[in-house]
Amino acid sequence: MTQQAPHRYLGKARKLVDGVEKVTGRARYAGDVSLPGMLHGKLALSLFAHARITRIDTAAALKIPGVVAVLTADDLPTRNRQPSSRQTTTLAREVVRYRGEPVALVLATSLAAAEDGVAALQIDYEPLPAPVTAEAALDPAAPVIWPQGAPKADTDLTAAHAAVARGEEQSDHVASNIHEQKRFSRGDALAALATAEVVVAGTYRTAIVHQGYLEPHAVVADIEPIRKHITLYTSTQGQFGVRDEVARLLGLRTSQVTVVPMTVGGGFGAKYGILDPLAAAAALAVGRPVRIVLDRSEDFLTTTPSPASTITIKLGATREGVLTAIVAEMVIDNGVYPFTLGGIMSTLLGGYYRCPNVQIDVVEVLTHKPQAGAYRAPGAPQVTFALESSIDELARRLELDPLELRLRNAATTGDPMGNNDPWPSMGLRQVLEAAANHPLWRERTPGSGVGLAIGGWPCGMSPAAAVCRVDTDGIVRVHVGSVDISGVNSSFVLVAAEILGVPPEQVEIVAGDTRSGPFAGPSGGSQITYSVAGAVAAAAQEARRQLLEVAADMLEARIDDLDLRDGAIHVRGLPGRTLPIGEVARRAQEQQGGPGPIVGEGRTAPAENAPGFVAHIVQVTVDNETGRVQPLRYVAIQDVGFPLNPLMVEGQIHGGAVQGIGWGLHEALRYDENGELLTASLMDYTLPRAADVPSIETVLVTNPAPNGPFGARGVGEPPITAGAAALANAIRDATGARIYELPMRDEVVWRAMQKGVNKQ
Repeated sequence: MTQQAPHRYLGKARKLVDGVEKVTGRARYAGDVSLPGMLHGKLALSLFAHARITRIDTAAALKIPGVVAVLTADDLPTRNRQPSSRQTTTLAREVVRYRGEPVALVLATSLAAAEDGVAALQIDYEPLPAPVTAEAALDPAAPVIWPQGAPKADTDLTAAHAAVARGEEQSDHVASNIHEQKRFSRGDALAALATAEVVVAGTYRTAIVHQGYLEPHAVVADIEPIRKHITLYTSTQGQFGVRDEVARLLGLRTSQVTVVPMTVGGGFGAKYGILDPLAAAAALAVGRPVRIVLDRSEDFLTTTPSPASTITIKLGATREGVLTAIVAEMVIDNGVYPFTLGGIMSTLLGGYYRCPNVQIDVVEVLTHKPQAGAYRAPGAPQVTFALESSIDELARRLELDPLELRLRNAATTGDPMGNNDPWPSMGLRQVLEAAANHPLWRERTPGSGVGLAIGGWPCGMSPAAAVCRVDTDGIVRVHVGSVDISGVNSSFVLVAAEILGVPPEQVEIVAGDTRSGPFAGPSGGSQITYSVAGAVAAAAQEARRQLLEVAADMLEARIDDLDLRDGAIHVRGLPGRTLPIGEVARRAQEQQGGPGPIVGEGRTAPAENAPGFVAHIVQVTVDNETGRVQPLRYVAIQDVGFPLNPLMVEGQIHGGAVQGIGWGLHEALRYDENGELLTASLMDYTLPRAADVPSIETVLVTNPAPNGPFGARGVGEPPITAGAAALANAIRDATGARIYELPMRDEVVWRAMQKGVNKQ
């Protein structure tokens, strides 16, 4: 569904369609919803990483004025459900398995009363042994977290983020803290490494990183007791998935659950229904609406951050700089429930570069910490940091330009990914060529360091539908069922405007709930523009066809002689023969025996995804006395296919680059040996501030996706992938010190610099 340039509206920057509502505070978030008779819910969270619940005394809490109920696991309709993931957890029964696991829910007529009720609860625990790191959990003497075997998730949230195969499981299914072991291989990597002319090796460690959204998790559950119908007003990235999971857990039909997606104040892969089952179960239990809004510390304690990882990697190459072997082992700390990222991480690690011999072993470990989850391009920042740092070291060993080494080995369309599937259309070489021509790479400034890294993401895809109707007032209303978390509606407006020849101001996006909106996949994995924009285009094309048929009769002209522009239909060569599209729509729906209302339906089901690749160049200075790293300039080059709305695309790239800086220099959730979270507030968990962020220049490479609408690719995930690695390479360039852990805070850099001084 590719349309040839030049375009009238597409490819031109246009502001957010809901920007005014957001900046004036009129946008409604889940936490703003207030219903008659609504109760405020407050969670009592486990104080231990692993313990047996010996007593829950609710008497004192129930005496607090305003407290209506105190719910435990046995009070909920989910009492007989065994949780298999954080998304299926309501309240713990008998045993808690991580600090922050919900144990009880206090419901009150005010938030203050609910908080007082939680403070008055008396919960007794019997602490149990708790391996809270991957190293401790892998100790043969460590207690097994799930002696009967780790629970299996009913839904795979990783599939929402990338359209790649997960590989074959190598586990023997004996109960242990290893829930999955896999090997991805091709050729004979160990033999190739043994005979390689040059070998570099390193072990890279990354911390647990929170998604850092501004709006904590929030949901309001309304109940219609007679029909047992639940309506959820929620901050979610995937309304249809939440509906299905809540219905399954509560034993309801999907028609008994309606999910109304509210404005999302940031998600980045984390908002897929963590609180929704609990709120719905509580509303069913008490027969009243229930609102649960986490505070910041609760959000840090009980949600799903990105996993910690340890990646040991060895690269073999010829003296001419041709990669011959990649050998790696990845240990991924997934927390208390399985969340398999090893497949996508291996797909990337073994797929950025052409290499005939690859062996990647993945060990996914369970620990007594909150379950890991998706964070924008889940797993990619970790593997990119390890691989791109190693590639940089290989270039230094070979005395080659790091960019030239990458160009020599860059994968192209059809080359194998790490899981040995061929890459669909991709543009890694194109972004590297753009980087080679950029002044920041060509011209070095004394006293600073410049680093380069590439990154990529397969991007997801899913079936979707849309409806486009033309009303008698001339407004084009496009109905979608997707959740706008990144400005995609502001691109859909341009798609419909382009096809129907109306100004974008004449197009309105109607985002429906699970009852009224056409189906769309979740807003994750950079798939919504790729999938839903195609459905919008198809619906607009059908509405265009209907308009032209009616107008041809009204204007007594052939369809081929008609032109749609500026909100009207014109007969070419006859300036006076014009009809506004609203008038055409009015005639169509009023005419006896006529065609009826102008309504176009569109569907799409992409068969092939369209990966997005980036090259990031960063310039930094490093203080020799303190190790403080100051980014000075940042260039983010990305293959976007075709930017439907360049303003939105550049905004996505800026946001991802800043999050990459957070990964590289600032962010980490730290736990002590007992599983207590030490960074449970924004006083302790440091995010990049405005002063920490350099000027960011974006370079859009337009390598059209064969199956994308107008050639567009997904753009949301790739921008975060390369930032930490580019910073590490810039620090290496500035100081000579190679950093092997994230985040690269001042003390980490300083220690690495001292090792270099001592070696000299």
